[in-house]
Amino acid sequence: MPASNRLKNQHLLWRSAFGPMAENAASLDSMSRKSLWALLVKTSDKPVAKIEVTKNPVDEYVMGITDPREIQKKLSDPVLRKKIRDQSREDLKTMNIRWLETMVKSEAQLREKMSLFWHGHFACRNQNSFYQQELLHIIRTNALGSFADMLKAVSKSPAMIAFLNNQQNRKSKPNENFAREVMELFTMGRGNYTENDVKEAARAFTGWSFNAQGEFTFLKNQHDFDSKTFLGKTGNFDGDDILNILLENKQTASYISKKIYRYFVNENVDEKNQQWLSRRFFSNNYDISKLLEDIYTSDWFYEEKNIGNKIKSPVELMAGIRRLLPMQLENDQSQLLFQRALGQVLFVPPNVAGWPGGKNWIDSSSLMLRLRIPQILTANDALNIMPKVDDDVQMGMMEMAVKKIKASIKGGTANIDWTSVNKIFEKVQREKLLENIADTVLQTKSQVSNAVLDKYVNSESRENYIKSAVVNLMATPEYQLC
Repeated sequence: MPASNRLKNQHLLWRSAFGPMAENAASLDSMSRKSLWALLVKTSDKPVAKIEVTKNPVDEYVMGITDPREIQKKLSDPVLRKKIRDQSREDLKTMNIRWLETMVKSEAQLREKMSLFWHGHFACRNQNSFYQQELLHIIRTNALGSFADMLKAVSKSPAMIAFLNNQQNRKSKPNENFAREVMELFTMGRGNYTENDVKEAARAFTGWSFNAQGEFTFLKNQHDFDSKTFLGKTGNFDGDDILNILLENKQTASYISKKIYRYFVNENVDEKNQQWLSRRFFSNNYDISKLLEDIYTSDWFYEEKNIGNKIKSPVELMAGIRRLLPMQLENDQSQLLFQRALGQVLFVPPNVAGWPGGKNWIDSSSLMLRLRIPQILTANDALNIMPKVDDDVQMGMMEMAVKKIKASIKGGTANIDWTSVNKIFEKVQREKLLENIADTVLQTKSQVSNAVLDKYVNSESRENYIKSAVVNLMATPEYQLC
């Protein structure tokens, strides 16, 4: 049986956005895919408002001081450094919640979904909240624009320079960390360069640093101005030259388009379609919007094999629930606990490669928690959960953070606007209600048995029937897929 128009539209919304919202879910039966895609593009084609939660510590604590040595001396004070670190931790939590709220509520769904992808692609673990804030703005601003522009801006951001140690990259002792990762993870992928290419690129990036104000600086006295040979080309290259050479190499377009295909279409890559996307991406000068249009307006994207086969990341799962069930959380700090427990904390990737995704999201403990989230949010369930192990940094900090959060909240409950949810199904006949709810909530070919659901739904009223059916369907393994 071919996929219905509703299923295809929901497929588009789950992959290019964070799923349907209560206000538009009822219209998905009749809306054309072309119209829905045009709406997604239009609502994301607006100036990006920065998610601003913090100021540069220099502006806050050393106002009026102009001498760089005096600034550094002031910022080196142990008491002030601790104060800045503590404030940074709180700011990162606030930024996390603010961005997640934006994913749930913003009209610019296409932009925020792509920003989440790039957030994992340009994975950066930096405890400086101001640097992270500026990096996020770079990513959100360029998420639908030019990959080339975004690559260059990210490469010069203090967050990434600090994370990959390029401020320690000097001509007397080159540090290869940034040069290696920019090839292995950000552009070409492993196996498409030599160790000598890494060494030569590292020499080109010498002197790339940032000042106390968090501004990119080029330290000429630390830069290696001698000739370098990189990917078969020889010249007096600097960092910009290296990035341009990488962008001129078609392998970069292939690597990025394949990663996007696996993330948004199917982990099992159709080589013919992916190679076509790669050629188009390269010929369109790395225009991300055109690449997405090629994907989301193609017939093959809506083939049955590509629908309902993707395991939702924890952030996608939480955002999707909240879009279909408009809610006001009693304490938004609970979202941080869910992220920690499920293994995806915004701004805290496990390592420079980002979150592996796919089946790595699921294990026995995380699946049980995933299935409980709808009840936790709607039934004042106890938050008796612990975080997934953080393989990259083991300092006991995560357990302490969870205890702190658990102590500060009484539950993860939410006040849900069930009126909006009921309106989705107001024109549906009673005998078709359960089937229609299942078609709206689930994306998978295998549906939950009506006979099984009937045992758990509340039939006291139409409203209670809808509420209990939606929550119970969200608590199934099928809902973990989109």
